[in-house]
Amino acid sequence: MMQPEQVQKIIADGLPCEHLQVDGDGHHFEATIVSAEFAGRNRIQRQQRVNAVLRAYFDSGELHALSMKTHSPEEWMASRG
Repeated sequence: MMQPEQVQKIIADGLPCEHLQVDGDGHHFEATIVSAEFAGRNRIQRQQRVNAVLRAYFDSGELHALSMKTHSPEEWMASRG
């Protein structure tokens, strides 16, 4: 069973992030990811980028479900006031 910290490290190692938070219960995870790579990309493209980083873990069944909120740094700053 994967822990949130493991998922967070895998994402951080594969994607430069300005902010990254992963929560979960070992089966289902929620991530908030802020990366400059998301600028100019739509929601689907952003999720595809994160899923590519995690592909091996999804394919092996180690990681089952991840919901994510993806933001560019500018969107993140605007949402935080």
